[in-house]
Amino acid sequence: GYYKDEAKTATTFRTINGVRYAIPGDWCTVEADGTISLLGRGSNCINTAGEKVYPEEVEEALKEHAAVKDALVVGVPDEKWGNAVTAVVSTDSEVSEDELRSFVQSRIARYKAPKSVLFKDDLGRAPNGKADYKSIKAFALDKLGISQ
Repeated sequence: GYYKDEAKTATTFRTINGVRYAIPGDWCTVEADGTISLLGRGSNCINTAGEKVYPEEVEEALKEHAAVKDALVVGVPDEKWGNAVTAVVSTDSEVSEDELRSFVQSRIARYKAPKSVLFKDDLGRAPNGKADYKSIKAFALDKLGISQ
């Protein structure tokens, strides 16, 4: 369970017919051949213009670009989109925001591509590689001049 968080423990670990299950909130699709494609964590899902975007899918597309070392994607408030898909990337070499946006659009649906791409030397992952989406979102909001 979760330390000192009984509500989260009860939501994540459920007993059904005497068997305890972990329900972490990940979303996936079952493909025609029976394989499972992991979409991402439901709590990180970005609702933009009525569409659901899983940050992990956009992050993986960004990381396919030769110049990108690491990428994290968050949603930021936006009048037009509700939430705008926003990428924060660290790079090995020079690359433009437009180039990265076009690159992503060539790999996944256009509506999933970031509306903004911000650059940061270190994305501040934990030693185990876990992303700190809260601090990345705060960074994005600050850089974009959005108060929340």
